[in-house]
Amino acid sequence: MTDLTSLANTQLGIKLSAAQQEAFAVYEQTLLEWNEKFNLTAIRDLESIRIKHFLDSLTCIPEIKAIAPNRLIDVGTGAGFPGIPLKILFPGMQLTLVESVGKKAGFCEHVVKLLHLENVKVSTLRAEEIGQLAEHREKYDWAIARAVAALPVLLEYLIPLVRVGGGILAQKGESAHAEAQTAEKASQLLGGKLDHITQVNLPGVVEDHFLVVYKKVAATPARYPRRTGVPSKTPLS
Repeated sequence: MTDLTSLANTQLGIKLSAAQQEAFAVYEQTLLEWNEKFNLTAIRDLESIRIKHFLDSLTCIPEIKAIAPNRLIDVGTGAGFPGIPLKILFPGMQLTLVESVGKKAGFCEHVVKLLHLENVKVSTLRAEEIGQLAEHREKYDWAIARAVAALPVLLEYLIPLVRVGGGILAQKGESAHAEAQTAEKASQLLGGKLDHITQVNLPGVVEDHFLVVYKKVAATPARYPRRTGVPSKTPLS
């Protein structure tokens, strides 16, 4: 079985410290234990956890290093991906995890305490709610999400949270380019601009993975995000 240290080094050129290796070992064991009681993730074997959760999360690092990630928000984090792996690599970063499902938010809180991660906040608010709060609105260097919603919807969740000059990163599958085209108007309305789309290759994974990166170029109009449920029912187009 391939260990995460080798994967991170060979695939991304990232060298994990002994403390980081230990943190990931505790994280994966805790995920396995909780998955026996709760349906946190469909990925349940160690090999897949290391590649499809941990390594997949770490593929964001070359992108977010372009803008120093002092404050990052992960919307729809589930069992903490990609937010917690990124926090392990950037311990000084202030992290907000947004997860409306209570058992998943509880798991994230447990892992944060277990790993003694500082400056991490777990919120059970919906993305539409948190985007209208002054303490979060346009306060982050990066807003990130993985497998949460189609881009026209997702951008309405993420762009209001990022300061002008910050970045938005969506981890996407094979529909990435088509979704980006559909989301062009939404991006303009919300103050974002598509920067680039990068393909990511994960060992042993045949499905296409892409990182879709936007830059925040203008302030988001006050009416966005709209109230809970509206973005998904009536996407900006």
